[in-house]
Amino acid sequence: MSDNDNRITVFYDGSCPRCVQDRKNYESQDPNVAEAVEWFDITDQEQALIALGIDPQKALTELHIRDADGKIHSELDAYRILMQRVPSYRLLGWFISLPLIRPLSSKLYHWLVIRRLRKAGRL
Repeated sequence: MSDNDNRITVFYDGSCPRCVQDRKNYESQDPNVAEAVEWFDITDQEQALIALGIDPQKALTELHIRDADGKIHSELDAYRILMQRVPSYRLLGWFISLPLIRPLSSKLYHWLVIRRLRKAGRL
């Protein structure tokens, strides 16, 4: 199976400096990122998101990934998929998925995102 058979699309907020920096950090850790990941900037892409079955408001507040089979994953499930592709992030992806850690990680993640968006005047 080639890398293109496992290609994912990451829907990220290109208007968010932190999100752009996170993307750069990820790209620096994954030597195959160009073949394995398509980055889709959700900025001003409401109709494209709707056509894909993604709520634009949720896309703003949660990471979304489309896997090679076309299935959309969001929030921590999306992070887990993204992290499992890079050895240095695998343990963290596994950790945030643990039953007792997952709800806490989710609450912290949403709190941070909403705080960032409010601070930027985008919510």
